[in-house]
Amino acid sequence: MRRQTLTAWALLLPAACLLVVFTHGPVLRTVLATFYTTPHGRLPAKFAGFDNYAHLIADPIFWQALRNNLLYAGLTIPASMGLALVMALLVNGRMRGRGFLRMAFFTPTVLPLIAVANIWIFFYQPGFGLIDQIRGLFGLGATNLLGQGDSALYAVAAVAVWKEAGFFMIFYLAALQAIPQSLIEAARLEGANALQIFRRVIWPLLTPTTLFVAVNAVVNAFRLVDHIYQMTGGGPNNATALLFYYLYQVGFQFWDTAYAATLTTVLVVVLGLVSVGQFLFLDRKVHYQ
Repeated sequence: MRRQTLTAWALLLPAACLLVVFTHGPVLRTVLATFYTTPHGRLPAKFAGFDNYAHLIADPIFWQALRNNLLYAGLTIPASMGLALVMALLVNGRMRGRGFLRMAFFTPTVLPLIAVANIWIFFYQPGFGLIDQIRGLFGLGATNLLGQGDSALYAVAAVAVWKEAGFFMIFYLAALQAIPQSLIEAARLEGANALQIFRRVIWPLLTPTTLFVAVNAVVNAFRLVDHIYQMTGGGPNNATALLFYYLYQVGFQFWDTAYAATLTTVLVVVLGLVSVGQFLFLDRKVHYQ
C-alpha cells in the first residue's frame, strides 16, 4: 500500500511541479505585488501596504470601466446565448442546406480577433461603411457608431455577440443531439405542441449545457482586449474601456505593474464570486438526467 502511494505521488509530481511553477507561483507573486510599489530602473519596489487598493477605490477610470463591463456583460451574455440556442435549434432539424448553415454560423468563431475587428470597422465606417450604405437606402444620414460615447459600447457588444454565438451554438447543438428522440415522440403522442415540447422536455435537458455556456460567457465578457484595442482604443472618453483593457493599459502602456497586479487580483476575485454565484443559484435548476 505504501509503495502504491509513493508511486502515485511520483506520477503526480511532474504535473504538480508545472502547476506550482506556472499557475500557483505567478498567482502568489501577483497578489504579493499588490502590496509594493512599481520598481523603476534602479529604484527597487517598496512596501506600500494597501496603498494600491486605496488608489483603486479612488480611481474614477476603474469605476467607469467596471460600469462599462457590467453593461457589456449584460448585453452580450444573454444575447449570445439566446442567439446560439436559436441557431442550434434551427440547424438541428432536418432541412436542406443544413451543413452550409452550420458552417456559416460557426465561421465567425474561427476568424482571428483582429480580423473580425477590422471587418466590423469597415462596416461601421461613417459615410461609406456597410451600415451607412444600408441606412442610405432608407434616406437616413451617416452615423459614427464607434465615435459616439452613447453608441460605441453597443457597437462593440454587437461584434462580440456575432463572434461568440457560433461557438456557443456548438455546445447547444451537441446537447440537442444527445436528447433521446423517444422523449419528444412521447410528448407529441400526449398532444404537446412545439412550444410545450421545448419548455417541458428540451429546455430542462439543456440546463447543464446552459450553465456551462453561461460560465464561459461571463469569463469572455470580462477578458476582452483585442476588439477594444483595435476598434476604439477605449474611447471615446473611456466609453468603451473595459476592466481587462484598462488592466492592459496600466500594465503595458503606463508600466505600473503594481497597480496592474491590483487590478488583476480584483478582477479574479470578481470573476470567482460571479462563477460561484452561478453554480450556487443556477445549479439548483439544472437537470442532469
